[in-house]
Parts: sequence; structure tokens; C-alpha cells
Amino acid sequence: MPAFSFSDTLLLATALFSVGLAGVLVRRNMMFMLMSLDIMLNAAALVFVGAGARWHDATGQVMFVLVLALAAVETAVGLAIILCLHAHGRPTLDADTGNLLGR
Repeated sequence: MPAFSFSDTLLLATALFSVGLAGVLVRRNMMFMLMSLDIMLNAAALVFVGAGARWHDATGQVMFVLVLALAAVETAVGLAIILCLHAHGRPTLDADTGNLLGR
């Protein structure tokens, strides 16, 4: 018998996704937005693992690995963009000043 039911897993994933979505919509700091996107991706990966456990299929765990790889790539590219902006003298990580990339 599994420790958590599939509905409990979906509830937890929904809560995690909501926290991540609120972080993306409310915070304007690009670093916090990047972390919130990672939380949202982890919520999606949790649903894959829960569905795989529910139907006794390893496909959910394979999708979890793919989502983790996607999250790692997203974090690396996001951090590279943030470091590039900082190297060009951008004083803040505020996402509202994104139209100043060429200046």
C-alpha cells in the first residue's frame, strides 16, 4: 500500500505549483522568478511520479528524470543570462527593466 494516495499527490503538486505561480507573478526579482519556475517544474515532476506509482508504470519516473534535466538546463541558461546582465553593468535584477538589454 502506498504511503500517499494519488489524490494526496495531486493536492501537494497543486499547492507547489500555486506557490511557484504566485512567486512568478508577484516577485519582480529575476532570481526569485527563476526559483519559482523550478518549483513549478518540480510540481509537474511530482505528478508524473505519482501517476507512475498509481498505474504501476516506470514511465512516470523516466519523465521525472527528463523534467529534472529540463529544470537544470533552464537554471543554467537563466543564471547565465543574469550573470551576463550583471557583467554589462546592470545595477538591479528587476525584471521590469528587461527592455534595457541592449543599452
